[in-house]
Amino acid sequence: MSAPPLLVRDAHVLTMDDAGTELPRASILVRDGRIAAIAPDLDAPGADTLDARGCLVTPGLVNTHHHLFQTLTRAVPDAQDALLFGWLKTLYPIWSRFGPDHMRVSALTGLAELALSGCTMSSDHLYLFPNGARLDDTIGAATEIGLRFHATRGAMSIGQSAGGLPPDTLVEDEAAILDDCIRVIDTFHDPAPDAMIRVGVAPCSPFSVSRELMRDAALLARDKGVMLHTHLAENDEDVAYSLETFGCRPGQYAEDLGWTGEDVWHAHCVKLDGAEIDLFARTRTGVAHCPCSNCRLGSGIAPVPAMLRAGVPVGLGVDGSASNDIGSLVGEARQAMLLARVAGGANAMSARTALRLATRGGAEVLGRGDTCGQIAPGFCADLAVWDMGDVSAAGSWDPAALLLAGPQKVRDLYVQGRRIVADGRITTVDLPRILDQQRALAEGLARGA
Repeated sequence: MSAPPLLVRDAHVLTMDDAGTELPRASILVRDGRIAAIAPDLDAPGADTLDARGCLVTPGLVNTHHHLFQTLTRAVPDAQDALLFGWLKTLYPIWSRFGPDHMRVSALTGLAELALSGCTMSSDHLYLFPNGARLDDTIGAATEIGLRFHATRGAMSIGQSAGGLPPDTLVEDEAAILDDCIRVIDTFHDPAPDAMIRVGVAPCSPFSVSRELMRDAALLARDKGVMLHTHLAENDEDVAYSLETFGCRPGQYAEDLGWTGEDVWHAHCVKLDGAEIDLFARTRTGVAHCPCSNCRLGSGIAPVPAMLRAGVPVGLGVDGSASNDIGSLVGEARQAMLLARVAGGANAMSARTALRLATRGGAEVLGRGDTCGQIAPGFCADLAVWDMGDVSAAGSWDPAALLLAGPQKVRDLYVQGRRIVADGRITTVDLPRILDQQRALAEGLARGA
């Protein structure tokens, strides 16, 4: 039996549609998980009703890059002040002790945190699988929480003994990597327009896999009709490694191996130059901009305004909690706006533009722009309801300028019309119990460090 219709009543609605429509007082009717209508005076007898007076409703936010397993290693002392490569070398030995329970509980924690920050759809880049851990562990967690999920099967295959960065204990055989990519795609990937689970192929980075694996991963992904994801041009060390090892910049490396196109998105891209930006714009290659992580690791400020002017698809990512420490997507959107202004002046990025990156931009980067990221008839009912009576918005003249003056947590969150957050609380799981498990696992890791 299908759920009754839902009517979200009397909100300020920021649609993110093609016209940038804003409705100061409107209601949203949801039927069968889709938006059926938006109008000032909708009536729907028999519908479940949510009173949204005094609230802003936006499309659910979209997270285009994360490492959920890292919620168990936040604020590790020896990694707090390190650059990317040193940070990784500190954490690899800790991560090598993870198992399936660590992966599942850390994903539950990270996804709950994202949901409370307004996120309805998240990707995850899991690239290490110690002690029997599998991608299945995080997919199961996403199903429990109820977020729309893009799980990417990452990998590392070049260890320290072969000139790579990770320890040999965390790398895998390349044939086994490709076989498992096929397994998880065949088992979990759903190509339907309103899919809750999709799977991508995601070798970790140019400094942890071979050129051959990058090339074969692209061939496999296109044969299976799934997307491709990796890290690229994250900082100066990353670019120097590419020049020394491959004799070219990261953009050329990606193009040579088939890693450009509308089915590809790269994380960070802090150090893209003008030619690489033009390449990404021409090929519609997406970028996951991770401003807080880039600040935390001292990587630099990605040239996002230049990317947008050129036509590069850009979304936002919170990145791993070991490099960001916080998994707030609305906070990421505010940081993106502020960093753009630091680099380019007070008018370099508006609050509405940054919020567009966090909603419609992210949906487009993940290949979901035709069904998600907008509040429009026919789109998936992924909705974030923000209480603008919160103290953080007191005195604001413009509710839609959420990133200038507004709450950091949602009041209510709907995914496919299902209420995931109600009055600021997760409805789908026992979050206090999960956090107890999280603390116990983190303490065990710290004792063994």
